[in-house]
Amino acid sequence: MTQTVTKAPFRADHVGSLLRPDRLHEARSEFQNGTISANRLREVENEEIKRVVDKQIEAGLQAVTDGEFRRTWFHLDFMEHLNGFEGYVPEHGYAFQGQESEKYNVRNSGDISFNPDHPFLGDVKDLIDIVDGRSSVKFAIPSPNMFFNDGIRNPDIYPDLEKYAEDIIQTYQDAVQAFYDAGLRYLQLDDVYIAGLAADSVPWNEDSGDARDFLIDLAVRVLNESLAKKPDDLTVTVHLCRGNYRSTWAFEGSYDRIAPKLFAKGKVDGFFLEYDDERSGGFNPLKYIPEDGPRVVLGVVTSKTGALEDNKDVVDRIKTASEYVQLNQLCLSPQCGFASTHHGNELSEEQQWAKLKFIVDVAKEVWG
Repeated sequence: MTQTVTKAPFRADHVGSLLRPDRLHEARSEFQNGTISANRLREVENEEIKRVVDKQIEAGLQAVTDGEFRRTWFHLDFMEHLNGFEGYVPEHGYAFQGQESEKYNVRNSGDISFNPDHPFLGDVKDLIDIVDGRSSVKFAIPSPNMFFNDGIRNPDIYPDLEKYAEDIIQTYQDAVQAFYDAGLRYLQLDDVYIAGLAADSVPWNEDSGDARDFLIDLAVRVLNESLAKKPDDLTVTVHLCRGNYRSTWAFEGSYDRIAPKLFAKGKVDGFFLEYDDERSGGFNPLKYIPEDGPRVVLGVVTSKTGALEDNKDVVDRIKTASEYVQLNQLCLSPQCGFASTHHGNELSEEQQWAKLKFIVDVAKEVWG
């Protein structure tokens, strides 16, 4: 039996988002149509968040989220409420396997800084009140690296990439402190950008390799410097995602290219890694995780389909991963959230809860 984990990330954990119930979809539609008030929408959100908090605790999870029930997108709702950014409708949505996402994005519109009235701070406080000490509270925001996706930086406002990076870093230092002051002690940064730097869809040659290595170095520096002033008792993890939209994905590729830099030098408490299918590659990149360093939360249970994984297969994969990272540093989770956007993945709520309970049960079997 290995040591019981009493600090996040936990042996059985989850990425954060949950399927939105029909009642929430209906309330948001009614609000957009002007038939209910913002206060009434907030009441419905609170009631549904209370329900899923209870369900997460009932499943045996040690950290609970609000399911991202107040958001439309896992990232854009946060990004557009920072000073210096605005939401807009582009010509095209994000490209996913077999489909294009709903059209929405953010762009740089001015000098960048943290908004002390950011609505997510109130969301965190409300979640803490709802949980009321019954569990650890987890909250996710997009990684600072998400602001380096193509088309976001305005070169007329920020012609110098380094100045842009400096202002993003300062914004996140302020954001991290603001979430801490709001009472949060478990923060997750969702990062599609840096995972995309290792995507198989982008060919590596001498020229692009040099450029990509520069961007990987920059991404690791932005991450680390954004967390340089975080309080010691704030746990921060990073979730690396290859895209999650209505059970589809955006790209594939192993962690080989980014592991020697991100895994070896990333100053975080844990990495949530997607390992639910062959798109993820093997466990070999985990050899770069320092001994007694960040925990590795293995996302070997998929959130994209409802079929429950085979217990033995999951246990065997954890054992295989332990050949590269000591078992005591490993944890288990779904590979991604169940609803990175308001649309949700193609499975039922019942299947979602069965997946989370399964993770708790397997974690007890492996780690005791």
